[in-house]
Amino acid sequence: MASLPEPTFTGWLAYSPEAVKGQLQWATYVPKSFTPTDVDIEITHCGVCGSDIHTLRSGWGPTNCNYRTLSNSSNRVSRPLADFDEDPACVGHEIVGYAIRVGYSVTGVRVGDRVGVGAQSNSCLEKDKCEECGNGRENYCTRGSVATYNGKYKDGSKSWGGYARFARVPEHFVFQIPDGIESAHVAPMMCGGITAYTPLVENGAGPGMKVGIVGVGGLGHFGILFAKALGCEEVVAISRSRNKEKDSRRMGATGFIATGDDTRWARKHARSLDLILCTVGDKNLPLGGYLGLLKVKGSLIQVGAPEGKVSLNLWGLLGKAARLGGSSIGSPEQMREMLDLAARKRVKPWVQEFPMKEANRAIVEFEEGKPRYRYVLVNEQKEKL
Repeated sequence: MASLPEPTFTGWLAYSPEAVKGQLQWATYVPKSFTPTDVDIEITHCGVCGSDIHTLRSGWGPTNCNYRTLSNSSNRVSRPLADFDEDPACVGHEIVGYAIRVGYSVTGVRVGDRVGVGAQSNSCLEKDKCEECGNGRENYCTRGSVATYNGKYKDGSKSWGGYARFARVPEHFVFQIPDGIESAHVAPMMCGGITAYTPLVENGAGPGMKVGIVGVGGLGHFGILFAKALGCEEVVAISRSRNKEKDSRRMGATGFIATGDDTRWARKHARSLDLILCTVGDKNLPLGGYLGLLKVKGSLIQVGAPEGKVSLNLWGLLGKAARLGGSSIGSPEQMREMLDLAARKRVKPWVQEFPMKEANRAIVEFEEGKPRYRYVLVNEQKEKL
């Protein structure tokens, strides 16, 4: 199948922090220049991730754009981006679609392939100079890592996300999607899924392991699903109330701890878990209590990213030789492993689909805490945005 010519890139753009309140605007933009290693993707699905919300409101730091104050509430922009002085942002890094154009150096993707893109779109890939890229840990590269949105490529061009019709991404970070996984299910795996899967695997989650998952939300529900798929002996969901206990058990949890309903929760369940995956980014987390749940030499791995500092009494680590660590997405190889496991074990995240034209409604509802448990935007063919 022949590659298609250069598409017109259009998407939901943020011109102001007010965009997070449902004021994204549909407009054209100019992506990075097409290179021999690039793949152009016609997007069919894009998950809505908590990272999108943090970025829109500059919660993790300044967003890579020059925001302006919106002068009206319109959600439509008929003029191309070049007519504006502003430099907006387009979020979305849980992308699934079909390759429509491939560079002449691309070997692993063909036009027509169903592919996905996660939160990273590039790294330096200089294996002789970069220890991380040389060891297959491109997600920790510091020499040339580029986020799928809100990032800058080496040539100075910016990266644009998946709330859009098309994406342009270097082949190294474009992944073949196995048969047997629906696109709406695989989209949120591209960030939420890999963020939970990687630390579980790297910390030995599997038969004989007793694992706790803090937070039953978009990330936490992936923690439960993958801990079950990996064959963990026990999977304990940890939440403030019992509101999500039934859902957790349907996902595969074998136990449930409600920290807000039982003042003795830490003592009752002390030294019962080998590994805890904390998916919550609240800076007021009771980390000391969570550490008390670990067995001797157990590990607590943090993947939820807070908008602020977190305090911790280190005696919780010293008293049982516990380990506290963190994890960020996963490497390309881990992404492929996760997708293969999801296909073999038929991992199905709980998703709710929205037409791409309703992106503003989706982010507002996301902020209100309504997802059960991931939102996915769907590009309907030939729909008028």
